[in-house]
Formats: sequence, C-alpha cells, structure tokens
Amino acid sequence: MPRRILDRLNTRLERILPEQRLFLKSDSATRFVRLRPLTQASVLAIGAGVFVWSMAATSMLFIDGISSGGAEQNDKVAKVAFERRLDALSQERDARAAEALAAQDRFQTALEQVSKMQSTLLASEERKRELETGIGVIQATLRRTMDERDTARLALAKAEGKGPDAGPTPIARAEDMEKTVDMLSTALGETAKERDTANADAKTAQLQMDKIALQKRLLEQRNDEIFTTLEGAVKISMEPLDKVFKQAGMDPDHVLKEIKRGYSGTGGPLSPISLSTKGTADLDGDTARAENILRKLDEMNMYRIAVDKLPFSMPVKAHFRFSSPFGWRWGRMHEGVDMAAPIGTKVYAPADGVVIAAEHERGYGNIVKIRHEFGITTRYGHLNKFHVKVGQKVSQGEWIADMGNTGHSTGPHLHYEIRLGGKPINPMTFIKAGKNVF
Repeated sequence: MPRRILDRLNTRLERILPEQRLFLKSDSATRFVRLRPLTQASVLAIGAGVFVWSMAATSMLFIDGISSGGAEQNDKVAKVAFERRLDALSQERDARAAEALAAQDRFQTALEQVSKMQSTLLASEERKRELETGIGVIQATLRRTMDERDTARLALAKAEGKGPDAGPTPIARAEDMEKTVDMLSTALGETAKERDTANADAKTAQLQMDKIALQKRLLEQRNDEIFTTLEGAVKISMEPLDKVFKQAGMDPDHVLKEIKRGYSGTGGPLSPISLSTKGTADLDGDTARAENILRKLDEMNMYRIAVDKLPFSMPVKAHFRFSSPFGWRWGRMHEGVDMAAPIGTKVYAPADGVVIAAEHERGYGNIVKIRHEFGITTRYGHLNKFHVKVGQKVSQGEWIADMGNTGHSTGPHLHYEIRLGGKPINPMTFIKAGKNVF
C-alpha cells in the first residue's frame, strides 16, 4: 500500500520535476543514481526551509541590533532634553522672580508717593479750615470794630454838639465798605486757589493709584499664567520619574529621603532681615506657589542624582542576545539574566558605586561585585578580564570588565545579577523601567 502511494506521488510530481539520473563513471564501469521526483521535492523542501530559517534568524539579529542602538541614542537624547528643560525652567523662574521683586519695589514706591500726596491733601484741607475760621474771626472783628467806630463817632458828635443823630458821611461809609469787601475778596480768592490746587493733587493721586492698581492686576495675571505653566511642566516631568522607581519596586519617598540625607549640606553667614508689612497680603499665594515649584525642582534634581546611583542603564552596550532569563532553570533558581556576545565585549557599570569584589568564584568564574546606594548590589559573572579593583569607586557608564566564558558556562556571555538587601531580584525590572522612562 505505501508503495502505491509513493508511485502515485512520483507520477504527479514527474510533470514538474522529471526523473533525473546522476552518472558516476570509473575506470572499469559506469553507474548512475536515480533521483525520483519525490526525492527531488524533499531535497528542495529541506533547502527552502533552511533558507527561510536563515533569513528569519538574520532579520531578527539585524532588528535586535538596530533597536539596541536606537534605544541607547534615545536614552541620551531624552537625558539631554530633560537637563535642558530643567535649565530653561530655572532661568524662567529666576526671571519671573526678578520681575516680581521689581514690580513690588515699584508698587512700594507708588504707595509712598500716594501717601505723600494724601498727606499734602490733608494739610491743604486743614489750611482751608483754618482760613475759613480766620475769615470768620476777621468778619467778627470787623463788625466789632465798625460798631466801636460808630459808637466813637456818636460820642465825638455829641461832644462837638452835632447831635445824637449825627454820624459818618455816606462817602466815608462807602469807602469803608469797599475796603472791607476788597480784603474779604482777596482772602476768599487765595482760599479758593488752595482748595483747587488740593483737589487737583487729589485727582492726580487717584489716577496714579488706579494706574498702579491696574499694573498690579496685570502683573498678578501674568504671574499666575507663568506659575501655571511652571506647575504643569514640573508635574509632567515628575510623573515619569515617580513611575520609574515604582516600576523598579522602590518607594520614591524613601529614595528622596535617602538622597537628601547625603546631600543636605548648608552653611554661610547669617544676617538679620527686616520684612515690610506693606503689600504682602496679595503675594502670599504666589510665594507659596513659588516655594512649591522650587521644592518640586529640588525633588527632580534629587531624582536625577538617584538615577545615576541606581542600575537603570544596561551593562552591555554592544549587540547581544538574551540567552537565559531570570527564574527557575533545570530545577534550580537562575538568579540573574544572561547576555550572550563575543569574548572581549565591554561590560559597563550601570550606576555609581564601589567595587567590593573582583575575583574568581566557583560557578561564576571571574566575577565583579559592585555596591550601590539603597542596599543594592550588582554582580557580573563569567568575565574574561577585570578593569577595576576592590575599593575602587566607579561611575555610571564606566568600563569595568570584558565578557568571557569562565566558570560554569556553555559559551561566551555575561551573567548579570541585581540584589536588594542580599536577595536576588529580576534585573529586567530595572532595565525595563529605565527604557520606559528614559
């Protein structure tokens, strides 16, 4: 039965792949090998499969190499853009603070001028009241003097025998009245001039106060827009930083607390300061917002320091392949990830730290151990050559060793471990967190 099936297949395939014969000639005889259609089809299928597999593997390696290089370039570009953004925010914050101080000084000066004008107006009003009082006294004195004068004239007329009804002549009375009216008109004119001058000064002062109040409102609106922009920028910049530490399984508040503990230096001479109580009520809100922005910028700077001290970057920057993940393997716990690449591939420190071991250890072969902040250590096994020594401080991105094939290893690769408090954790947690944010 199988023979019949093979014959049928050969018959159908013979139209496409006719039977071929491979002749083998020697000195004494000539032989041939028959290549039937099914045999040719099998050979072609196997060759096509090998070709497709080769193309797929080559494409995967090529794409992996391109993505690795692009990720590193994106990390550098993102870091530079982040630092430029911080510098721009700091410069804009300083400019807005200088404008606010200048506006406050102008406002204080205007208030002092308005206060002086108000004092001048009050003094003018006081002089006006004094003049009115003086005019009343003068009028009463004039009336009393005129009465005394009339009494004296009557007494003089009686003494001269001109009779009790004798009095000053109409001409004399007219002259007296004319002098009195002139004196009163002069006094009232001067008083009116002082009053008009005081009113004009008051209107000028009121206009200046309205203008200053308008400038103050416009400045407050502009400051509010600036603060809103700064607060939004800081919030957008802080969210990815919080995310990277949470993805790595670390508490951002604890990280900031530890960084501040190591960067808490203060000093300098202290001098007493005097604060004015004028015009501070409207600035309390802006001051609080400015202090909050400064606090957030300080936290961003602390985050930047923490990123350099934690292993978020890759220890291998050349092309490599993840050959074994973190987890159970062959019935035992594999406490790191394996990165396969040729012998001599450079290995870099993923964060700042201190080398605590550079030696040969059973199983690991040549191994380097680095202690980082927050109780984190990293291990690099199966190395070929060391470029650091015990006690040496290393920075992020510093060349520490060459990849090798020492210890229990089936081929050239790097065994990369991250331990928190002595317990191994998956390095891909930090690697993915760093890639997702930076």
